Amino acid sequence: MADTIRGRVKVEQGQKRVRLYLQNKLVADTLRPLLVWEVPYYPTYYVPATDVLADLKPTGEAEHSPSRGDAQVHDVLIGGLTAAGKARTVPESPLEELRDAVRFDFDAFDWFEEDEPVYTHPRDPYSRIDVLASSRHFRAELDGVVLADSPNSMILFETGLPPRYYVPITALNQEVLRPSETVTHCPYKGAATYWSVQVGDQLSKDLIWIYRTPFAEVQKIGGLAAVYNEKVDIYLDGVLQERPKKRY
Repeated sequence: MADTIRGRVKVEQGQKRVRLYLQNKLVADTLRPLLVWEVPYYPTYYVPATDVLADLKPTGEAEHSPSRGDAQVHDVLIGGLTAAGKARTVPESPLEELRDAVRFDFDAFDWFEEDEPVYTHPRDPYSRIDVLASSRHFRAELDGVVLADSPNSMILFETGLPPRYYVPITALNQEVLRPSETVTHCPYKGAATYWSVQVGDQLSKDLIWIYRTPFAEVQKIGGLAAVYNEKVDIYLDGVLQERPKKRY
């Protein structure tokens, strides 16, 4: 299948086996997933209707998209379980490939690409991650207070995102760290845990994160900590870096 682009939506035939589960009940199993870039930054999956094992019950609700057409909202029923309003179909979409496909809300199900779990959204085949050792001196500050200071770092370069600088936990200013219960998942790196930062009376939530057991592809950042570039002042070899703007 050739790529299709209409408006800002790109559709591409995926090559991976994709399965999704609802509490261990197999909802769909396909060798023909569609990667659909509804936003420019990452894709979502649409599953051919013939590869859906669950029952889809229309709710009577509809959602409009100028590029994808009017979507019909469905409940997903499988093995006595119901995921209310967690599937959509677009039978009259201007994008022909989507007319016989189902879009499942990613966060409502457990997803697998081949036999490995995937979190947050599908992996973008056009994204690349490189982790490179750097001897540039790294320092991060918030309101003039040093948060991290290290003579070197591991720099993670990810397509479409600003570089992230990972340093040893011992390079962090332990006095300002406050534990956080937040856990997030990245489809490329794994599960991250966080610290908030207390500077004076101001608590900045979830400002520093760490991947303690990252995926094999990015093992070099395992056990290292990174600070949000967008929210702090970062110096490399003493030169203040411009703060990147949030992408989404």
